[in-house]
Amino acid sequence: MGGTAQFLIFIMIIIIIKESLAKAASLDATPQTLQKSGDKIKLSLRGVAQPAEFDWLGFYNPADSDHNFFLGYILLSSCLGFMDSGSCEWEIPLGNMRAPYQFRAFRGKSVNVTANTTVDEDGDPLPVAESVLAVSSSVEFHNYNEPTQIHLALTSNPGEMRVMFVTRDPVRSFVKYGRKREHLHSIAKARMETYSQSDMCDSPANASIGWRSPGIIHDVVMENLQQGKRYHYQVGSDTGGWSDIYSFRVPKEDADETHALLFGDMGTTAPYLTFKRLQPESERTVGLMEAELERLEDHAVYISHIGDISYARGYAWLWDEFFQRIQPVAAKAPYHVCIGNHEYDWPLQPWKPDWASHIYGTDGGGECGVPYSVRFNMPGNSSSPNTSTKIATRNLYYSHDVGVVHFLYFSTETDFTRGSEQLAFMEKDLQSIDRKKTPFVVVLGHRPMYSSNMDDHSRVLRAEMIEHIEPILVKYNVDLVLWGHVHKYERICAIKNHTCGETEKLPVHVVIGMGGQDYQPPWQARPQHPNTYVYPQQEWSMFRSAEFGYGRLHATRSVLKMEYIGNHDGQVHDVLEIKLEEEDDDRNCEYPAWFWALNVAAAVVLSLVGSGLILLKRKSATLQQHRQDVDVMKPRGSYLRVQTSNV
Repeated sequence: MGGTAQFLIFIMIIIIIKESLAKAASLDATPQTLQKSGDKIKLSLRGVAQPAEFDWLGFYNPADSDHNFFLGYILLSSCLGFMDSGSCEWEIPLGNMRAPYQFRAFRGKSVNVTANTTVDEDGDPLPVAESVLAVSSSVEFHNYNEPTQIHLALTSNPGEMRVMFVTRDPVRSFVKYGRKREHLHSIAKARMETYSQSDMCDSPANASIGWRSPGIIHDVVMENLQQGKRYHYQVGSDTGGWSDIYSFRVPKEDADETHALLFGDMGTTAPYLTFKRLQPESERTVGLMEAELERLEDHAVYISHIGDISYARGYAWLWDEFFQRIQPVAAKAPYHVCIGNHEYDWPLQPWKPDWASHIYGTDGGGECGVPYSVRFNMPGNSSSPNTSTKIATRNLYYSHDVGVVHFLYFSTETDFTRGSEQLAFMEKDLQSIDRKKTPFVVVLGHRPMYSSNMDDHSRVLRAEMIEHIEPILVKYNVDLVLWGHVHKYERICAIKNHTCGETEKLPVHVVIGMGGQDYQPPWQARPQHPNTYVYPQQEWSMFRSAEFGYGRLHATRSVLKMEYIGNHDGQVHDVLEIKLEEEDDDRNCEYPAWFWALNVAAAVVLSLVGSGLILLKRKSATLQQHRQDVDVMKPRGSYLRVQTSNV
């Protein structure tokens, strides 16, 4: 028999073996219809002959997606016992992404990484589908118009609350709400908006590998709410179905305190690996905040996420994963955001001065702010034209009062220099604050003005921020400035131009980018990475930690306290207190009626009885003591900062 014939027989044997392997394996998904987003399926893979190290399971949505266009994957070798038995089982929660799922098991292969190899964010090769081992049936959702991704936000008007949610189709939808769970008699109609693949500005966002339809985003405002009261609500429609009933407490305009949970750079996680690094710590962050909301049930709570929101970076379904995972907190308390580099930056962004050419790059994955702009609706009307798409970039800068705190958000990704609309807005806002109403002012932005992570490109940006933004923070007595971007916690002193203030009242800066994303150069040496540069702690850095977590803020009319809560133990790891101190200024003192009556009585006594001088002196001493007590309670004065930390 000739060599050619032998080779053909060999090839046929290989094909037969591969087909027999595929026929022998099975992949079952039960149930095949899920009732609501977040329900679990059970996947059972059986009968894989000769299990191999690089075999993998792919997640697909829609079900007819190309083999290479998976949502994510699991390496089968990570399943306990698979390499011995060829079998594995999983229980996996699935979000309603408005299309059927399918699961496929593949025989993979080892890949030598070259310049042309498709790799993930860590430089590891993505799995290769050398042959199909097994394919599940499609997994459907009972209702693709189920209202999902529910999240709240404050508007510019007291006594209102905005709610946003998603359906597959443009179903006319509403919010029903009321003081009692069983009496949701008020109703408001939602407006609808969406965006398309052509609205994206670059790859992967505008490519088939990254694009998935976002569905229809619904936006509706609940009006005429009684301040300080708890309301129950439900979103959806009779046609598309209704959500579960959620509740929130309306903030009081004249409240004497503020409760807030604050963090940056949280991201999301998923039951698979994917093209980009996920943030599994985000799940713990959300879980701890959910417990905070339960503990603070009798109070209005405010949530602030200062940039780098979902870390989708052009892989659209990660926005779905993100909103599904924050819904337990975002459906119960207003969830406010500002823009970060991973929502926005792309090569053709409109504002990119010469000094920023190496700062603003491709971090947005081609999204160019579009999903961020449509999926959130923050107070105010700030926006910037987008030369690459018809959808303007929104939610750039805004402010509002929440109890005793005035919050001012701004964008570090768009023009903040002298002469810009944004800087003009910031200065006008800061100079118009009523400090009797909101004695504390907090400014929030994404990229920090101060941080121990002093890489070269950040130095340039920070110098620009110190030149253009810091002067108005100092001029208008901003108390606290919060930043993200650096995925750690760092408390900086009250500072101006890299110098801690001793007598001058200056803002305290705190970096709170420890919400979940873990990619960052270390602050401590690691034996396994001896050549990795460690950023030294600067003299103006009071405390820093790499522990994931969030900030818990509580402010009264005299004290603002922010605690750093660590994820691993849920305990306080650092405390910042900013206290108002009395100021000797009679013009702001308001005395009770008895004070003036006593003055009149003293004058009468003095005019009638000379001996009354002794009595008057005694009374005056008492009044002077009361005057000092009133001065202590002034709404505005000099500042005393007490800063403590513990690990």
